[in-house]
Amino acid sequence: MNPRDERGSITAFVAVVATALVLVAGMAYDGGQVIAAHNAARNDAERAARAGAQQIDLDHLRSTNEPRLDPVAAEAAAVAYLQRAGATGSATVTDASITVTVTRVQPMRIIPGADRTIVVRETATAVDEAQP
Repeated sequence: MNPRDERGSITAFVAVVATALVLVAGMAYDGGQVIAAHNAARNDAERAARAGAQQIDLDHLRSTNEPRLDPVAAEAAAVAYLQRAGATGSATVTDASITVTVTRVQPMRIIPGADRTIVVRETATAVDEAQP
């Protein structure tokens, strides 16, 4: 057997292993970025819901002793928070609760594919649970 017959065989092996390692590293990195996007969206939604939940309709509270949000002010406060945070989302007010949904687009930087973005949506609700 001639040692020259196996020339270049290690190169193919190294190329396959290197490609596999890059893909595994890409899954770890891109997966971590998606998890971070979920956490950031959840945090933004929770904080915006808290900002909106502070907008209580004081006239209604004083006249009925029943807490209720001022829908216009609560939604405006939540959306304003999202704008300051650089997030995209919406807010919905129902009586004494506000629900905020935040949407983020997370690009995939290493993993190849046709659609290289992930859309992340997180929702948070602030509810008045005070007992009379």
